[in-house]
Amino acid sequence: MRWGFLIRREVNLTYSRIQDIHLTSSVIQRWFNLADIMIQTASGNAAAEMRIEGLHEYEYIRSFIYSQMRGYRDLNGGQTAATDEAHTSQTAILEDIRRELAGARAALEQLVPAVGEDPHHV
Repeated sequence: MRWGFLIRREVNLTYSRIQDIHLTSSVIQRWFNLADIMIQTASGNAAAEMRIEGLHEYEYIRSFIYSQMRGYRDLNGGQTAATDEAHTSQTAILEDIRRELAGARAALEQLVPAVGEDPHHV
């Protein structure tokens, strides 16, 4: 989100950082069926990290943000395809790291003599 004319401010939030979402509306906003959405993160600041003001379909937008923030579940309570793909990708990366470390260990064991062996005898 970005705002400001003379001093430009920009905030980028990922759905995983969102901790809570609040709706507020003043008397005038309620008259026009509007509300503000305040998004809070775990930044340690009591104020909202992001505020989206004057929305007409605020309930729909809040529900959408909640569904994205809890995106690991679909309508049936299972995992989404994107989440499954991310887990598969992370597992593959960790397996590659494990194989590389095992190879590095094997190479080091060939170079470094075992404890008790003569270091000058190869």
